[in-house]
Amino acid sequence: MTADDRLSPEDRDFVAALASGLEVLQAFDQQHPRMTLSEVAARTGMDRAKARRFLLTLHALGYLDKQQRHFALTPRVLQLGNAFLSANPYRVVIQHYLEEITREIGESTSLGVLDGDDVVYIARSAAEHRLMAIRLSVGTRLPAAYTSMGRVLLAQLPEAELAAYLERAPLQAHTEHSITDSNELRRAIDQVRQQGYAIVDQELDSGLRSLAVPAFDQRGQLLGAINISTNAARVDMDTLTGRFLPLLQDKARLIRETLQG
Repeated sequence: MTADDRLSPEDRDFVAALASGLEVLQAFDQQHPRMTLSEVAARTGMDRAKARRFLLTLHALGYLDKQQRHFALTPRVLQLGNAFLSANPYRVVIQHYLEEITREIGESTSLGVLDGDDVVYIARSAAEHRLMAIRLSVGTRLPAAYTSMGRVLLAQLPEAELAAYLERAPLQAHTEHSITDSNELRRAIDQVRQQGYAIVDQELDSGLRSLAVPAFDQRGQLLGAINISTNAARVDMDTLTGRFLPLLQDKARLIRETLQG
């Protein structure tokens, strides 16, 4: 189903209660692991009575734990994500190649897919050194505009979807290097389309430099984007383009040759 085929909230088949329940689950994150009813209501924009009904229902179903006034996610939530991971066995193949890259160059590598305006990490091989203040892992979401994987995936969108994204994308200065003009971002994405890879240099986090290429199966279906992320003080641009880029492109080629569509 494409973005144009999706139901709108006004459609008669749209189940608003289901949407609200999922919104409550998504309100919990690394910065908000435990919340009160009032905090959940504030984060979701719901009134307290509505938020309370969803919290208690999710608690009854085992997706939330309740300790006095606070709610928190339970491990049962992992079943929802595991269904996606289990249904996409190509991750095992790509994980193998990501780990090969980390062993060879000692840098972190990841596989990400586009979900709304974010990149979601669905496979990762982490190096010993930590690159960002937040800990990156499977399930981490980062803004597509400011990641190399995000720009590679945005470059794969049909023109109408890319134009819609550029109109709504919240652009902000995460660092002094961040692109904050939609026209400039469009030019950067067009360059990715032409050259087949993306480099994002310290736009999301100071010192974080990353490189990404698209990953396809044998039928040419887009699986996601794979990247190498490193520290700008440790790896210069010549090394990134001269050594890391050919390595990443070679792994993308092996992924395509290995995976049947």
